[in-house]
Amino acid sequence: MILKRILVGVLSISILALPAFAQTTSEPKTKKPNIVYFLVDNTGWGSFGVYGGTVATPNIDKLASQGIRFNNYNVEAQCTPSRSAIMTGRHPVRSGTTSVPWPGQGKAGMAPWEYTIAKLLSDSGYATALYGKWHLGDTQGRLPNDQGFDEWWGIQNTWFEAGYTQWPLFKESGLPVPMIWEGKKGQQSKPVMPLDLKIRPIIDEKYIIPKTVEYIKKNAAADKPFFVYVGYSEMHEPPMPNPNFSLKSKARGGVFADLIAEMDYRVGQVMDAVKEAGVEDNTIFIFSSDNAGGGASPQIGGATNGPFRGDFFNTPFEGSMRVPAMIRWPGKVPSGVVTEEMFAAVDWMPTIAGMVGSSNLVPKDRPIDGIDASNFMFGKSKTTGREYYPFFGIDGQLMSIKWKIYKTIYRYAQSPVSIQQPFVTAQIPMIYDLSSDPHEDNNLMYTDLTLGWVYAQNFKWIDGYERSVKEYPNIKVGEDFKGYPKK
Repeated sequence: MILKRILVGVLSISILALPAFAQTTSEPKTKKPNIVYFLVDNTGWGSFGVYGGTVATPNIDKLASQGIRFNNYNVEAQCTPSRSAIMTGRHPVRSGTTSVPWPGQGKAGMAPWEYTIAKLLSDSGYATALYGKWHLGDTQGRLPNDQGFDEWWGIQNTWFEAGYTQWPLFKESGLPVPMIWEGKKGQQSKPVMPLDLKIRPIIDEKYIIPKTVEYIKKNAAADKPFFVYVGYSEMHEPPMPNPNFSLKSKARGGVFADLIAEMDYRVGQVMDAVKEAGVEDNTIFIFSSDNAGGGASPQIGGATNGPFRGDFFNTPFEGSMRVPAMIRWPGKVPSGVVTEEMFAAVDWMPTIAGMVGSSNLVPKDRPIDGIDASNFMFGKSKTTGREYYPFFGIDGQLMSIKWKIYKTIYRYAQSPVSIQQPFVTAQIPMIYDLSSDPHEDNNLMYTDLTLGWVYAQNFKWIDGYERSVKEYPNIKVGEDFKGYPKK
C-alpha cells in the first residue's frame, strides 16, 4: 500500500514544498551592518581552491577562511528561480518564476506584489543597489528599481543575449537589440548601451565592479548602511575571458581557468573596497553561485561540481543543486567554520532579516519557505534549522526531496547531454544515502527495500504544502497578482 500511495502521489502532485516560517531569534543591538552580496553565475561547487579546485583563488579562499563556508548549500533549477528564491525567501513555484523566460514568451518575472530582500532592507533604512544581472522581469514595474532597489545598472535578462545581434537573421526576428539598462526608484528604467560581444568580456572590469566599488565608498563616507547586490557575469554563456586574463599566465591553460582567475580578482577588488572604506568590521559579505556548472559549454572544459554527480542540466543530482556559498562578518560570524549543515537560496531573505534586526518585516501574509538561520550565523546555534530541501524542475514539478542525509528522487534528467533529454519519472522513487554515497550511485530502493520508511518523511512535507496552497494559491507566470484576500 505504501508504494501505491507513493506512486499516486508522484503522479498527482505537481509542486511540493512545505513553508517554513521564520524562527524567533535574538537580534543584534548594534549599528546596522552593511551588506555585500556577490552572486556569481553558473559556477560549480568545486571551482575554487577551498572547494578543491585547481585554479588559484586566494581572495575567495581568504573570504571563506574569515567566516562560514557551506558544503551543503542548495539552489534552484535555473538562474531565474534561484534569484527569485534569494530575493523573496519563497520557492519559485509560489511566485511563478520556476524557469527562465524566453524571448516572445510574454510577461514574466516576479509580480510587483512580492516583497524582496531589497524592499525589506530599504524599509529598514538601507541604501540599496544592484549592478549586473537581474533576470526577474523585463517590463516596467518588474525591474530592480520597482522591487526595492534605489538604483541599478545592468541587464534585464541574461548574458547570452550579448550574442543575439551577431546572427544575420536577428533583425528579421523583430526583437529589439539587447541593451544594458539603468534606473532609479520612482522612475522608469532606461537603456544606456547595447549588450553585445564587444562589451561581454569587459563588462565586469569596466562597469559592474567599478560601480560597486564607488557605491561602497560613497555610502561608507556618508555613514549610510547599504546593501549592494552584485550580479557578476561569469560563468554564464557565452563564456568570454577578459583580454587581461586570457592566456596571460603559465599557471593556467584554458578559458575556464582564466575566467575563474578573473572572478577571484574581482572579488578581491570588492573586498578591498570594503576594507579601504573603513567598514570591513561592520559589513556582511556573502558570496555564492546561483547554479551549478557544466552541461552547456563542453568546449571550455574545466567546469567542476566537486565530488557530486550531475551538472547544471543533469538534475536533480547533487552536482546540479549544491554550489559554493560563504558568509563573513568579522567579530559577529565565527571565522574558519566549514559546515555540512543544510542551507538554501530561499534562506537568505529571512536570515539576513534576522541578522540586521528586521525579522518583524518578513511578510506574514504569504508562505515563506526560507528558514531564519541567523542564530547559526552568529554561532549561537549548532544547526541552521533546515532539515528538508525540495528541488523542482523548470516545469514547476517536484524532482527530489532531501531529508537530512537521505535524498529521494522522483524524476530526473537523462544523461549524457541532459540539456536535450526529457525528464524521466522513476517507477519507484529512488533513495540515496548522501553521507556514504555523495555521488548518488547506489539507489537503496534497488538494493535495500528496508529503507522505504523514508517516504513517510516526504509525505509530511507534501501534506503541509498542499494545505498551504489551498490557503495561498500559487501565482501564475506573468500574473499581475495583487495579494491574497485578507482574513
